[in-house]
Amino acid sequence: MKRMIEAQLEDWRQASPRKPLIVRGARQVGKTWTIRQFGRERFRGTASIDFERDVAARAIFNGSLAADGVLRQIEAFTGVPLSVGDTLLFLDEIQAAPRAIAALRYLYEERPDVPVIAAGSALEFALGDVSFPVGRVTFAWMRPMTFREFLEASGLERLAGALPRLDAPYTGSAAVHARIVDELHKYLIVGGMPEAVARFLDSGSFEAAASAHSDLALSLSDSLVKYRARVDFESVAHVFRALPRLVGSPVRYTHLDPDRRIETTKTSVRALARALLHHPVHAVDAHAIPLGSGVHEKRFKSLFLDVGLMQHLRGTSAREVLAARDLSALHRGAVAEQFVGQELLAAGGSENGEVFHWSRAGEGGNAEVDYLLARDGKVYPVEVKSGAAGRLRSLHRFLAEHPGSPIGVAFSPTAAEKRLDGRVLFVPIYTQITGTPVP
Repeated sequence: MKRMIEAQLEDWRQASPRKPLIVRGARQVGKTWTIRQFGRERFRGTASIDFERDVAARAIFNGSLAADGVLRQIEAFTGVPLSVGDTLLFLDEIQAAPRAIAALRYLYEERPDVPVIAAGSALEFALGDVSFPVGRVTFAWMRPMTFREFLEASGLERLAGALPRLDAPYTGSAAVHARIVDELHKYLIVGGMPEAVARFLDSGSFEAAASAHSDLALSLSDSLVKYRARVDFESVAHVFRALPRLVGSPVRYTHLDPDRRIETTKTSVRALARALLHHPVHAVDAHAIPLGSGVHEKRFKSLFLDVGLMQHLRGTSAREVLAARDLSALHRGAVAEQFVGQELLAAGGSENGEVFHWSRAGEGGNAEVDYLLARDGKVYPVEVKSGAAGRLRSLHRFLAEHPGSPIGVAFSPTAAEKRLDGRVLFVPIYTQITGTPVP
């Protein structure tokens, strides 16, 4: 299955100077398969170590981290000669070997001729245990498959190419819109976890995708056992299954797990964020760039790892999704909000890989905008709703209070083309989040 990150990997391969690359992402999003396939296609060979499986390999980094000595040991361990420039060194699950992370500095400084890619699924847990090689490595993020990647994996490359872009004009048609929405319904059920996509495409069965979701939910939850010393495992497993029901709503710790202490639940929420199984969408004032300078740490919503897995954990049936005429009404808008948020995160987030929203209370009642986009020094409020511009009260309130924001953007499940209504740009919900919004 073709993944968007492949273009980034190729850019990295051709870069000069070329720093070690760390690919970050949750478990089971396809990091290992994609990097190994990249090694097969772009290099003469690949020397690969999985630090969770090859536990003995961790000892390579126990002593001196001088690059030549480390490389000689890796060659002996893998049986693969690391020829200059044409053999890829792939260090998988590098968070299990914190000193291997530190060694990336010396590989860059002393042997920049050896191309190195590392991958980690819970890297944040390891960062406190090691001196991180700041400035000596570069990063790439890998998320679950986007809707476009799902279409391409389904053999619908032309339909994928017809998806509108946020930064380009678009005049759609009712026929193409209906075709895309049919496939979008499938994607919202199957999601973007490669195992679920593969089982669905192999069988054409939503039940096969649901079976994959069951396996993934158990695997992802159980993967946190290794961090038992840092978290209450029963609490984190409970919160993992509770968060999907709160997508689109403010997270309140007492609602997540009323039977445990709030501090325990907070620790579990933070652990799931570190494992990239959920992403906190913090509220910000949005009066200045960068958006992160005005974060309200205690006010946030949850963006779950994957829309298909989210629906599975909520107990949503495929029939319920397929029958939905207005996706923005499904589960009070939570499914549509998760979809747009997931696409936004895959596109780089509101700003610098983070996702933010806006909310406030006032004399006119509470107001909340689902997401914010910071592009070219401007802030664009984003709502995920169908209906007329006049119904987007919170969006209009944001624009009134933030005169520097040119327009608001409404991702609508019923819109078949782009349409500017006053200061609100309506776009189809499946619009690719690229660049600065234009009508």
